[in-house]
Amino acid sequence: MSKMLDFSPQELTLKEKKKFLIGSVIPRPIALVSTMSRSGVINVAPFSYFNIVTYNPPIFSIAVQRVNGISKDTSRNIFETKEAVVHIVDVDNVETTNLTSASLGPDESELEIAHFTPITSHTLKVPGLKESKVRFETELYDSMIVYNEDDTPTADLILLKVKHYHIADTIYHNGYINPLKLGAVSRLAGNDYAEIGRMFTVERPL
Repeated sequence: MSKMLDFSPQELTLKEKKKFLIGSVIPRPIALVSTMSRSGVINVAPFSYFNIVTYNPPIFSIAVQRVNGISKDTSRNIFETKEAVVHIVDVDNVETTNLTSASLGPDESELEIAHFTPITSHTLKVPGLKESKVRFETELYDSMIVYNEDDTPTADLILLKVKHYHIADTIYHNGYINPLKLGAVSRLAGNDYAEIGRMFTVERPL
């Protein structure tokens, strides 16, 4: 058996804390989130601190890291409008998704550099993105601010409740989504991503 290395948080640099987490908590699903500012600017950004909280009611969690204590456009837009569209990133749109991670001003839209096609939502003012095989129209359910040891706000933890589902018929059959046809990609560390590869089944104990 390999020897375990032990660290307390006080022994680690901020970079090490980040690298240990994103290098071991893998693979992480990626949410591509579209929001709209009060002035009508569409923001599109990817987040890998993302997962399901519960299906009853259907709620996602997204943690949006702050920059120098200041919320990013996605958080501000959600807090102001209470709306967001969550898209699943797949092998067909991951390259375009990566373009949306560029740093732009609050009055600039990622749609100007990443050529996604906006599509009208059923229940929200903010549009979805046509190139995604799965997207969810959501509303703000709850949120909290995360603080570090210096009492500086470092992240916005946002809970989003699903109001409407969009699923491509090419990946859907009899109530189930085909994971291979969806081709979802996940985030690893650094610039690395992963596709769904070998699949296997382990039965749960009775």
